[in-house]
Amino acid sequence: QVQLVESGGGLVQAGGSLRLSCAASGRTFSIATMGWFRQAPGKERKFVAAISSSGGSTLYADSVKGRFTISRDNAKNTVYLQMNNLKPEDTANYYCAASQFRITTIEGRYNYWGQGTQVTVSS
Repeated sequence: QVQLVESGGGLVQAGGSLRLSCAASGRTFSIATMGWFRQAPGKERKFVAAISSSGGSTLYADSVKGRFTISRDNAKNTVYLQMNNLKPEDTANYYCAASQFRITTIEGRYNYWGQGTQVTVSS
C-alpha cells in the first residue's frame, strides 16, 4: 500500500500563490505517475496536473496551463504543485494521487489517493 498526505492548502486572495505538497510513504517503489486532481463543491473531481516517474514529462489541464507547475523530488517521495495567479474558480479540494501506470489524465488509472487539502481563493 501507498499512503499520500497533502499539505499547503489555505485561503489566498486572487492573484496570489500557494504551493501544495504531497508526501508518499509505504510501497513507494510501485509508484510511477503522480498527479493532482481537484473537486469544487457540487462538482465532479477533475484532473489538474500529472508528472512522470522521472519528472521528464508533465501534463496539465487547459484551465491551469501557464499558472500551475507540477514537480517531484523522488529522493523525498514528494510531489509539489506550485499555483500562481490563482483565481476564484481554482477554489476546490485538491487531491494528490499516485499511479502505477505511465503518465495519464485518467482518474481511474490512479491507484492511491490522499485525503485532500482545501484551497480557497477570494476575489
